[in-house]
Amino acid sequence: MVNAGDMNGSGNLMDFLDEPFPDVGTYEDFHTIDWLREKSRDTDRHRKITSKSKESIWEFIKSLLDAWSGWVVMLLIGLKAGTLAGVIDLAVDWMTDLKEGVCLSAFWYSHEQCCWTSRETTFNDRDKCPQWQKWSELLVGQSEGASAYILNYFLYIMWALCFAFLAVSLVRVFAPYACGSGIPEIKTILSGFIIRGYLGKWTLLIKTVTLVLVVSSGLSLGKEGPLVHVACCCGNFFSSLFSKYSKNEGKRREVLSAAAAAGVSVAFGAPIGGVLFSLEEVSYYFPLKTLWRSFFAALVAAFTLRSINPFGNSRLVLFYVEYHTPWYMAELFPFILLGVFGGLWGTLFIRCNIAWCRRRKTTRLGKYPVLEVIVITAITAIIAYPNPYTRRSTSELISELFNDCGALESSQLCDYINDPNMTRPVDDIPDRPAGPGVYTAMWQLALALVFKIVITIFTFGMKIPSGLFIPSMAVGAIAGRMVGIGVEQLAYHHHDWIIFRNWCRPGADCVTPGLYAMVGAAACLGGVTRMTVSLVVIMFELTGGLEYIVPLMAAAVTSKWVADAFGKEGIYEAHIHLNGYPFLDVKDEFTHRTLATDVMRPRRGEAPLSVLTQDSMTVEDVETLIKETDYNGFPVVVSKDSERLIGFAQRRELILAIKNARQRQDGVVSNSIVYFTEDPPELPPNSPHPLKLRRILNLSPFTVTDHTPMETVVDIFRKLGLRQCLVTRSGRLLGIITKKDVLRHMAQMANQDPESIMFN
Repeated sequence: MVNAGDMNGSGNLMDFLDEPFPDVGTYEDFHTIDWLREKSRDTDRHRKITSKSKESIWEFIKSLLDAWSGWVVMLLIGLKAGTLAGVIDLAVDWMTDLKEGVCLSAFWYSHEQCCWTSRETTFNDRDKCPQWQKWSELLVGQSEGASAYILNYFLYIMWALCFAFLAVSLVRVFAPYACGSGIPEIKTILSGFIIRGYLGKWTLLIKTVTLVLVVSSGLSLGKEGPLVHVACCCGNFFSSLFSKYSKNEGKRREVLSAAAAAGVSVAFGAPIGGVLFSLEEVSYYFPLKTLWRSFFAALVAAFTLRSINPFGNSRLVLFYVEYHTPWYMAELFPFILLGVFGGLWGTLFIRCNIAWCRRRKTTRLGKYPVLEVIVITAITAIIAYPNPYTRRSTSELISELFNDCGALESSQLCDYINDPNMTRPVDDIPDRPAGPGVYTAMWQLALALVFKIVITIFTFGMKIPSGLFIPSMAVGAIAGRMVGIGVEQLAYHHHDWIIFRNWCRPGADCVTPGLYAMVGAAACLGGVTRMTVSLVVIMFELTGGLEYIVPLMAAAVTSKWVADAFGKEGIYEAHIHLNGYPFLDVKDEFTHRTLATDVMRPRRGEAPLSVLTQDSMTVEDVETLIKETDYNGFPVVVSKDSERLIGFAQRRELILAIKNARQRQDGVVSNSIVYFTEDPPELPPNSPHPLKLRRILNLSPFTVTDHTPMETVVDIFRKLGLRQCLVTRSGRLLGIITKKDVLRHMAQMANQDPESIMFN
């Protein structure tokens, strides 16, 4: 017997795997990353850079560049996300107005911009100017009358259908991943799942273009959720430029968490809310360093958007409000009622939308995504046009509902009967009886509320970019404004009631209906998404209404309590489960008294576990095992008799290692012995060269005993981000538990279909 290392002086060849080779450490599509391994690799890389930095000035400069690369990536993400958001806002304004008319002096101007530049616009007719013409004026020279109305109606529908058809066609042909909100998939990716192409360049380009088209088409959807996806695409692109992030999936996810914060920052003009949204709602692993970088990325993104000034009001906030009346304790009751409404609406929406999306997946309806989008767009445009509150863009509608009625407001909602003897200052108008305009507006708002509730259920989840924040806020704002007007009129006509007597005297400005709209918007958004802290911060950043935090908090908490009473899942978690993504939610509690031995594979009656031995299998044996199974990795044991655990080898790395060895090392053939030990085994003379694969072996796989409670195992999988965990007894291998096994077991315990977890 001779040592194989002494044959033909080939010992150095057998250790060629001590040098890294391409694709080792990468993951296949629809697989979960190993957080512990990624963390360990980054620690090794950092240790190597630190030790090298003491060798020369150049290495020291390289270590500084490495340290600053994270901040550079954040700066680039903030600049790109802010710029794209500004361009999207400007394009949406123009294309939304294009459905109704065109600016003759400069066709790229929106209605508002067109009339800004006009010198012939009066204050009373500030929405009318000679430069802006409706399509009926331009084509047939008439602005009033039945024929003009019908022509404008027809062209409104045609433009909407054109925008929607173009959007769904672009998504279908060029970037199928550009559809939907993107937040469920971002949450899944941040938990460690790989979806190749979801954050790619084509997805970024198509999502940006189609987002403008679908929002302009008038469909009941928003751009806020998709902007998070767009920002994460930017984050993925810039992280691929730096090897620190491109070669480490764990570090890449830290960048994506910060990018999500930048996305919300530009979507709402809420940088602090963006950071909290990333922390509360999206991120799975959020170290303190990522918090600082998220803050910086959100700051840069908000600053960039402010520089572009897409709203033309020199403000970052989308719906700036300025109320002159404080809120009173007695108003907490209607605020809490709005919270209850928000929770009920959230529950109704999630159940109906998931039922419709499941029907879309399981029936022939899913085969015709273009037709579905066209039909929903046509129905939306036909019903929306006659009602002025549904015809305009949803953002404009929310802005009007949030507004306080000043002396200069021309909205129907502000058509109150004025007291001719009123001598109060302009900004402190007392409560007044509602005029005919307010009653008309109430009927139109009631119809708009029913329409928005129904159409949003069918719109969210179609094969186009679709956000849910703005439609949810619109439903709440409509309901809130109606409640606000009701309370205002009640206080005016019955100011002698005991609940109004202390704070609402005749001639006082007691109730602000716009505040109720704001609270209703927060309640409905909270009911659908189950956000709390980040929601309140986003709302006060969005509106500038800092002193109204308590009503917002009361509504947000109430809506969450009510919605949670019917089911713990928010809309994003519901879509994650519908799509079968392997997402282990940190918020879920596991309270069942099961053990690791109940979940591990193999179970009784199943074939024994497929394992590798440390030094007795040939290359052909390993290749046969890989070919005959589809497992992602194999435990390595001393021998099949002892089953003493040595380590764990990933399937992908075994395939790559054997392929590279055959190409680069002479003498490696099918009957070469594969060994995972430090020293080669003793082999008979004239044996082929053995193959050393110790480098790809994980010598410290995570193990639990067979009597470990599943509650502990689930916690370990959540907090350490494991792919798999080996089950042992006294060092002897018994079985394996994968993330998929944990998810199946949790589904089974919750009386759900365990096979709904589709991916690895």
